[in-house]
Amino acid sequence: MADRPYTILSCGISLDGYLDNAKRSRLILSNDADLDRVDGVRAGCDAIMVGAATVRNDNPRLLVKSPQRRAERVASGLPCTPTKVTVTRSGRLDPHAAFFSTGSCNKFVYCPADLVTTLTEHLGPLATVVGLGSGTGLREVAEDLSARGVNRLMVEGGGTLHTQFLTADLADELQLVVAPLFVGDSRARRFVSNGRFPWQGERRAELAEARPIGDVVLMRYALSARFAHEGAAP
Repeated sequence: MADRPYTILSCGISLDGYLDNAKRSRLILSNDADLDRVDGVRAGCDAIMVGAATVRNDNPRLLVKSPQRRAERVASGLPCTPTKVTVTRSGRLDPHAAFFSTGSCNKFVYCPADLVTTLTEHLGPLATVVGLGSGTGLREVAEDLSARGVNRLMVEGGGTLHTQFLTADLADELQLVVAPLFVGDSRARRFVSNGRFPWQGERRAELAEARPIGDVVLMRYALSARFAHEGAAP
């Protein structure tokens, strides 16, 4: 087994690179056909990860929606939906959030070691809280997930988590969907923030696929050599 899961970053952006608008109501960037594709990618993974800010701001359920796909997972001896994972620095997580209250799958929360006791008491039996050592980050999370049997990980945001995975060179594949609209508001959240990314200058990410899905375009980038062996078509 590899020391970390095969990791897919998945998100939708506007033409000007935003994940959402700056309003309270969430901006829907994708369409039904692409959302079904994403559901299929979820069904093929062992775990889905989002940042704590995404849990707070978007309240995602992170479930496999298709009854057929859920049934196929169960028939294969898997839970009907993948394990849910989030990472928090502050511990600000609502136990009533859909992340915790929906789905019979395992839920894991990674946090600084000094927050483990408080967060474990706060969340109770809803999730397993795992402390991170001093000065460690997503590589430790990835290695711990691998040791727990997670071989395929889907990261669905937000921008901070995507930036951290990319700058740490821990992503194997990027599935980027571009919607035909502009946000035009610098207060909105971007796909990534500032950072030192491996794909600069002469090192260019490899475009493995570009495909229209209705009015959006899916672009799949191979970010590591593992893509050739593990990057099954969505």
